[in-house]
Amino acid sequence: MSTTAASPRHPDPATPGGPSVPRTTALSRLGRLLRPAALGGVPEGERLERILSSPHYADGTFANPTAARTASRGAALPYLRTQLRKADRIRRAPGSAIPLQRTAPVGAPASGLRLTWLGHSTVLAEIDGARVLFDPVWGERCSPVRFAGPRRLHPVPLPLADLGPLDAVVISHDHYDHLDMPSIRALADSGALFAVPLGVGAHLERWGVPADRITELDWHESTEAAGLTLTATPARHFCGRGLRGHTLWASWVVSGPRHRIFHSGDTGYFPGFAEIGAAHGPFDATMIQIGAYSEFWPDIHMTPEEGLRAHTDLSGGEPHGALLPIHWGTFNLAPHPWEEPAERTRAAALAVGARVAVPVPGRPFEPAGDLPSEPWWRAVAVRPHPIAPVVPAVRAAREALPEDVRG
Repeated sequence: MSTTAASPRHPDPATPGGPSVPRTTALSRLGRLLRPAALGGVPEGERLERILSSPHYADGTFANPTAARTASRGAALPYLRTQLRKADRIRRAPGSAIPLQRTAPVGAPASGLRLTWLGHSTVLAEIDGARVLFDPVWGERCSPVRFAGPRRLHPVPLPLADLGPLDAVVISHDHYDHLDMPSIRALADSGALFAVPLGVGAHLERWGVPADRITELDWHESTEAAGLTLTATPARHFCGRGLRGHTLWASWVVSGPRHRIFHSGDTGYFPGFAEIGAAHGPFDATMIQIGAYSEFWPDIHMTPEEGLRAHTDLSGGEPHGALLPIHWGTFNLAPHPWEEPAERTRAAALAVGARVAVPVPGRPFEPAGDLPSEPWWRAVAVRPHPIAPVVPAVRAAREALPEDVRG
């Protein structure tokens, strides 16, 4: 499984002047043995050497392409108030059962590209005869323990075994709502290639994925699987599973002979989307994070309007292809109302004429065809969104967008 690098490396760790590799002591080995399985593995050996020699690693951690805060100054107390306020808590979950499509995609997509959103950031992409699964999370909670942590707001539409054969599993980063230990263990014998950012392979190996089926990439590196090119691209986020600093986060480009798609992973908005689009686009579809945003952490997740701007940047300044909003609807991870990400994304897309697909979880669609965009979430929300006149709603969404996106 080959990788290609597009950026210079630091000196090799074994050469004078290169970064030093911490020695494994008996105490550190004991710590690894006692580390709970859900926290995953700890990079060491050649894996750690690659991390330390990355041009994106410095001062004990990976660095964002644009500086980012994981929390705003003084946010702790105001955030706690939103968590305790009953009216806000009620609005962060649906008022009734979320509709699902529980049948797996059948046959090959007529256009050669089909996407199935399975909730949160989990997407099955059928592209040019290959099948790629992004950020598989089938667990009941995104948490290191079974008795606490954010719980699913809807069942997974399909059992993992019903998805069929996979050629590649792509992981954006190692936070619990993107890297789920039970799901990885279930996929360990699938025969698929696991493409992950630097350091994340330590988790997968501990959970039973054979080392020869794991490819770890730095930003701008690529690997091949089933006729596709999978490229790790920058994102503006952070990472860590118990320990921070030694695992990278990434967005992903998947290119086939006929189609190209982009998965954002988790990210704040940054100018690098335009660079990714120029290097790898145009894209037939983008899967963009538009949920779990907050003024308490403005740099590491995008608002719906920022997500649309990222989609536009990836297309060279003009909306192109289909936008699939992800990272919303499945887990309660932020103070905003449950349905707000979908509502704001739809309005922002209408404001600039972008094509957006907002399917119920489990419903497959082909980006080249008719897109599922009916506002099904309104009937599920605690307070159904009022069906306001379309023109004022679109005008308001347009005004919320940056001037260069409005055109």
